[in-house]
Amino acid sequence: MAQNDLTKDEKRVILDKGTELPFTGKYYNFKESGTYTCKQCGAALYHSSAKFDSGCGWPSFDDEIPGAVKRVPDKDGRRTEIICSNCGAHLGHVFLNEGFTPKQTRHCVNSISMNFIPDKEQTVESAIFAGGCFWGVEYYMQKVPGVLSVESGYIGGDKEDPSYEEVSKKTTGHAEAVRIEYDSSKVSYKELAKLFFEIHDPTQLDRQGPDVGHQYRSEIFYANPEQKEIAEKLIARLKAKGYDVVTKVTPATRFWPAEDYHQNYYNRKGSEPYCHGYTKRF
Repeated sequence: MAQNDLTKDEKRVILDKGTELPFTGKYYNFKESGTYTCKQCGAALYHSSAKFDSGCGWPSFDDEIPGAVKRVPDKDGRRTEIICSNCGAHLGHVFLNEGFTPKQTRHCVNSISMNFIPDKEQTVESAIFAGGCFWGVEYYMQKVPGVLSVESGYIGGDKEDPSYEEVSKKTTGHAEAVRIEYDSSKVSYKELAKLFFEIHDPTQLDRQGPDVGHQYRSEIFYANPEQKEIAEKLIARLKAKGYDVVTKVTPATRFWPAEDYHQNYYNRKGSEPYCHGYTKRF
């Protein structure tokens, strides 16, 4: 299998054997049916039927797809590392005899080491919205039934694999944004787009509340002509209501996931957004 290009955070975990922060990974609280694959080479690793909630902060599986995962002694001399049998990518560690499931096995895996392929009966689509600080947009989108995952990141600029510090300097052209994976049989793109316009102020130019800068702009990054049409129609409806909407509608480019500490921010902190709130506009 061909190997995929990795971001610096992915390299830190997959190649340098690092660990993402607990409770930040996109697949930690992810409960849909499908197959988890290696981020680096695409090999199938785990099926969702083996996934369980251990409360540890990382995705947990009590069994792997036969032959997919290799166990090797960790350099710390205490733990057992698990790697992709096909390409050697670091996945995490395996622990035994903890009593979580009858199989007495817990594969503790970094979300960043994996991709997810849904079972055929499920229709998974993506949406990308930028509406100020990504923490607040993430917070509200996570609450929507049918939303499978929400990931904070950067898009729309010309700097590859940007860091938060670089984006904050306002020289990369990137916006803070969220990438949403959702089951379109349970929630539509139109419903998500409408909510987007109701959880931030689309009339504010290059800012959102106290956050000022081009990286806090209001922008929808569409994946196909249908998403573009829906976004433009919603903007037209808001303008007809008297809202001076400044939201841009732009073709999606590569989305760069933000650092671990930005993911699932308000849920981890146990607090609520300071610059986002719900206002009914439709």
